[in-house]
Amino acid sequence: MASYALQLPYTTPLTYISLFGLGAVVMRGAGCTINDLWDKNLDKAVERTKTRPLARGDISPSQAVVFLGAQLTAGLGVLTQLNMYSILLGASSLSLVTIYPFMKRITYWPQAVLGLAFNWGALLGWSAVAGSVNWGVCLPLYAGGVCWTLVYDSIYAHQDKLDDVHAGIRSTALLFGNHSRSILTAGRVLLDVVGQVSGSGWVL
Repeated sequence: MASYALQLPYTTPLTYISLFGLGAVVMRGAGCTINDLWDKNLDKAVERTKTRPLARGDISPSQAVVFLGAQLTAGLGVLTQLNMYSILLGASSLSLVTIYPFMKRITYWPQAVLGLAFNWGALLGWSAVAGSVNWGVCLPLYAGGVCWTLVYDSIYAHQDKLDDVHAGIRSTALLFGNHSRSILTAGRVLLDVVGQVSGSGWVL
């Protein structure tokens, strides 16, 4: 979007798509490692997650930390290819990535925190190209991404809700309960509204 708005050559978006694609794989992986380190004991109590390597004991926490270090080093390598504004903006997302696993222990809204972490690229992509964030464009896009994550991860959380009750894990699936369908439908409508506000059109 920024490349188009600034009328930059086609090589610019191709370069940043490559960097962000690699960065997404690396940092999503790092997020999963952090999550599994936090939740290795909780995962043992949930049918879907009890066979994860840390929960099952296939690898030790120290081995996972070493692997996490490699992931974060690779992520840093990608991040340092960007301008300083974007480096600081990207680094600031680590706080959300780190606290997300803890949120399911203290709030019924961990999906919202996940959305804030997962969609940080909506802010970072523009700044990487333009040197700073165009908040008028990026905030609606970011908000739409957060809404979408909240919708799909709430649906995802329903498969674990029986185990979650016994394990003491909180989620929007438990919070919404029998009202999930109507609440998530409203969230989907809100996503379309955000799309219109940002000029992106209807979300199909």
